[in-house]
Amino acid sequence: MAQQKVVLKVLTMTDEKTKQKAIEAAADIFGIDSIAADLKDQKLTVVGMMDTVAVVKKLKKVGKVDIVSVGPAKEEKKEEKKDEKKDEKKEGEKKEEKKEDKK
Repeated sequence: MAQQKVVLKVLTMTDEKTKQKAIEAAADIFGIDSIAADLKDQKLTVVGMMDTVAVVKKLKKVGKVDIVSVGPAKEEKKEEKKDEKKDEKKEGEKKEEKKEDKK
């Protein structure tokens, strides 16, 4: 199973107390790497290698939960792209050095 990003709408998350309860409930699940809560939109974003159903079951104890989206975590891809760009720059610099050495 790959890293997942799950966005949930917790309809009862209206104040700091319920926000904290939702975060603590999600934190109990094995495989979660990060949790972000947006009180204004009542959204809870969970990233990690976990079962989405287990997350929803745990959060139902806090209040009504709707799944907004489930998808792959995009953080890894960004890091890979940065590494590839660095490698391309290094290769470009090496080629330029070889050209200069030939002259």
